[in-house]
Amino acid sequence: MLRPVPLTPEISLHLADPGTGLFDLTGGEFRSDEPPPFWSFVWAGGQALARYVLDHPEVVAGRRVRDVATGSGIVAIAAARAGAAAVAATDIDPRAVAAAHRNAAANHVTLRDDVPDPEVILAGDVFYSPTVAAALIGDLRTERRKSVEVLVGDPGRGYFPERLFERVAEYTVPVPAALEEAETLTTGIWRMR
Repeated sequence: MLRPVPLTPEISLHLADPGTGLFDLTGGEFRSDEPPPFWSFVWAGGQALARYVLDHPEVVAGRRVRDVATGSGIVAIAAARAGAAAVAATDIDPRAVAAAHRNAAANHVTLRDDVPDPEVILAGDVFYSPTVAAALIGDLRTERRKSVEVLVGDPGRGYFPERLFERVAEYTVPVPAALEEAETLTTGIWRMR
């Protein structure tokens, strides 16, 4: 169902019902060959990063942007609305990329599947497992060495490598209790050093 996002009400997304948990959509099962539908939810890190981009459009305006692990596409949509020259929504799950494009259309913006030589990389709520975190950090560090600006939204996930980042903002983000066992999460916006 299309509904406004709590921290960024100017963006509406097709999302699971608020009382639904991540594994409710998989029949309560985890299948290693198919990722859970992370894209059916708007996570705290993505909400906070989207809010930051909308409040600070100069971060992306006129620049080529890649949203890594796009999920629902909220961060990519915010970048497009903030005036980015081009925005790629990327994810290992092709269903997430499809969801991001569907949500972009609902918000009257266009996303791409790739943007060569991005000037800004955005990543919301991506440090949730050791495997994903290790792979992603290597990629982000490579891009940062090329002078690409890297911004991350993270609500204190266990595998966030804080030592590599400096905090530039913080938000209290409303979240579904079915996902987080809390009603809000304090979420930082972090710039890679």
